[in-house]
Amino acid sequence: MFVLAPGAVPGTAAGDEKQSDSHAHDFVIFATVFTEQGFGLPGAKVRVRRTDESKYRWGAISDRRGELGVRVKQGAEYELTIEAHGFKPQTRKIDAREGNREDLTFQMEPFAGGKP
Repeated sequence: MFVLAPGAVPGTAAGDEKQSDSHAHDFVIFATVFTEQGFGLPGAKVRVRRTDESKYRWGAISDRRGELGVRVKQGAEYELTIEAHGFKPQTRKIDAREGNREDLTFQMEPFAGGKP
């Protein structure tokens, strides 16, 4: 016979209840990065900061399909800057005050002449 203590959650140890929802107030920024020809761009670097701060706190690099994700806290506005070798950097604002996810698509423009 299996008995749970009042208020216990199956599969968690005592005190673990808070850990199970530690990402409950997170906001996910998901991005796909493409070349101008429409191919996924691996190795693009993303930096994210709160719009009211000057220091970038989060970062990611796109995978072989040009995809990446960054988890930040809900309830703020963020600025995302994406850079890739040979391409012009791009910056976008993200409003994370409502919802829990933003999906972005970037089509990178090469520098004039093809070199940075």
